[in-house]
Amino acid sequence: MNAREIETCIDAFGTDIYRFCLKLCADQADAEDLYQQTFLKALETEWTLDWENNPKALFFSLAHNLWKSDRRKWARRNTIAPCSNLDDEMERMLRSEENVEERYFQKELVEQVRRIIQTLPEKFQVPLILFYLSDCSIEQIAVIIKKPPGTVKSRLFKGRKLIKKRLEDAGYER
Repeated sequence: MNAREIETCIDAFGTDIYRFCLKLCADQADAEDLYQQTFLKALETEWTLDWENNPKALFFSLAHNLWKSDRRKWARRNTIAPCSNLDDEMERMLRSEENVEERYFQKELVEQVRRIIQTLPEKFQVPLILFYLSDCSIEQIAVIIKKPPGTVKSRLFKGRKLIKKRLEDAGYER
């Protein structure tokens, strides 16, 4: 691919790719790195872009593969030397005086769902993120993860079921 094609792709669906990266990484800085790596990798390859066969799926697939590779690296490194972050946003929210309790419970529910999704097996996690947060169709997801549409539907169903069960186990009710 050349720079003009990459620029056209960024204009056409760069926002969707960035949103997907953000949901995969759950961190803005990591998402920006993944986004840049995705388009850099596409620029480095000798592919010719076929605009008739959903080029957006190619970039979703590239981002997904790079993210998987980074997760593997992180897991290897984390077994050697674990590290952790402090959540500054949570601290700022607790210091705010406006409707603290309601905002806290809402934020806690969102964080709980995010943690549940992050702990799901990758085979459920990626289709859920693509379907609900990146607005991809089942057929597009099937192309991205290289599985049949029936498998994608099954994984979405099972993923929703796992999230519901884990929320109920954690004390959340409908």
